[in-house]
Amino acid sequence: MNPIHSTIDLLRNELGVVLSATLARLLLAALLGGVIGLERQLRRRPAGLRTNMFICFGAAMFTVLSRQLAGVPSDSARIAAQIIPGIGFIGAGSILHARTSVTGLTTAATLFVVASIGMAAGGGLYLTACFATLIILISLVVLGRMEATFSLKMFVATYEVTGKNVDGMLREVNRIIDSEQLTMHSVHIANAEPDFRMVFSVDVEPDRQSVLSIRLHESNAFATVSSLGSTEHE
Repeated sequence: MNPIHSTIDLLRNELGVVLSATLARLLLAALLGGVIGLERQLRRRPAGLRTNMFICFGAAMFTVLSRQLAGVPSDSARIAAQIIPGIGFIGAGSILHARTSVTGLTTAATLFVVASIGMAAGGGLYLTACFATLIILISLVVLGRMEATFSLKMFVATYEVTGKNVDGMLREVNRIIDSEQLTMHSVHIANAEPDFRMVFSVDVEPDRQSVLSIRLHESNAFATVSSLGSTEHE
């Protein structure tokens, strides 16, 4: 056989192996990130299917590129090392602070660990990536249900009250909240003729939410009391 043809065939085979391995790593990262993202999407979380899939795929892509673009073996992790601060920046954007209340911690932690799964997949650690995905899903689904069953999860309940006296309504709401040892935040007051309208949110456990609602309805300081729903703390 012609030596040139032999060299071309050898390079073609090696290139095929490299491409197939790279594509397998990227596809696995997209799949694992999508599985975690689907669970987040079904629970109506800010970072859902596409976000988690893109982060996992991107982390795998940067890991692959870091190795293939390195000039020397000692530089093979230089690009991949920047994934961690990059994901930290994205995670920080998902955390919201409101007085003593903090939300979005679980979302930020999920994004952080999804990036690590992408890095594992991009580095060819398939079993590690799959095992980590399984642990994350168990933590999100099983532990989440246990928190709901034993009322360990905090909710942000939003209420709307109306009345003639703004100061009186505010004092009464603070009195009830303090007596129940709860935390109030996001207070908005508007003049809605003929009454004033006050909307506020409270951090409360599920089993205490009905008690708070009863206390608000029993007060004579409000003309009307309405519950605007609740969202799960993260």
